[in-house]
Amino acid sequence: MSNQVTNTSSRSAILLIHCPDRQGLVAAITEFIYKNEGNIIFLEQHVDSDQEIFFMRVEWDLGKFSVPTEKIGEYFQTLIAEKYNMKWTLYFSDYTPRMAIFVSKLSHCLYDILSRIQAEEWNVEVPLIVSNHAELEEVAEKFGIDFHVTPNVKDDKQKAEKEQLALLNNYNIDFVVLARYMQILSDNFVSHYPNKIINIHHSFLPAFPGARPYHSAYERGVKIIGATSHYVTPELDAGPIIEQSVVGVSHKDSVEDLIRKGRDLEKAVLSKAIWYHLERKILVYGNRTLIFD
Repeated sequence: MSNQVTNTSSRSAILLIHCPDRQGLVAAITEFIYKNEGNIIFLEQHVDSDQEIFFMRVEWDLGKFSVPTEKIGEYFQTLIAEKYNMKWTLYFSDYTPRMAIFVSKLSHCLYDILSRIQAEEWNVEVPLIVSNHAELEEVAEKFGIDFHVTPNVKDDKQKAEKEQLALLNNYNIDFVVLARYMQILSDNFVSHYPNKIINIHHSFLPAFPGARPYHSAYERGVKIIGATSHYVTPELDAGPIIEQSVVGVSHKDSVEDLIRKGRDLEKAVLSKAIWYHLERKILVYGNRTLIFD
């Protein structure tokens, strides 16, 4: 469980909850909010009947809430969570997360993310872009974002990742987005940001691995191409999936067409995954995600 508190005036609180299913869970949670003069503005629940696990996302207005912001988590844990063996995370809507972007040489996802931020579509700050190449530094400069190169990732991964983790710490980064960062993160790196590193890749895996998946797919005459965004775990490209999409292709499409369509999908799928993360609509359980609408 975690608790992020801001000093600005008010807004809403968000709880993501899971626990063994039993009668009275919804009543207990909503009564806690009601008795403390909170007004529920969103509530969605789900029960996994096979595993008998209860899941919920609930958001309520804090305008008249009687429990001080910094005490909400403590009160909820003592009064509700302990009784029902709940695992929970508490967020506040006016907290602005700090995101770092990792890139290599491809710019399509990076430009898409930065344009959305510039258009104020998302409540997020991007103080840092990290790369193993210098090619995209000019993009960072255009958007006024600090750019750091760690060129020795492949030759000395341990040293490079130590530098990267220090940067993330110095910039107070909450989560990381791999916007076509073409390096594998070590288990140690991933352990510092569990369910806080979002990756994007084509959906050909494991059939067409390697650096030229669209060429391989073209040679096999595939009929759909896709993209997958997921949280990064120590097992390569096997973390909890956040968002996926596909588009049809045919024999009329060239390799260049497949690449263009694939990159369009990558941008859209990655951006949607980031949006879900920022809106606190993702609950990770095991190696699966629940996405609350």
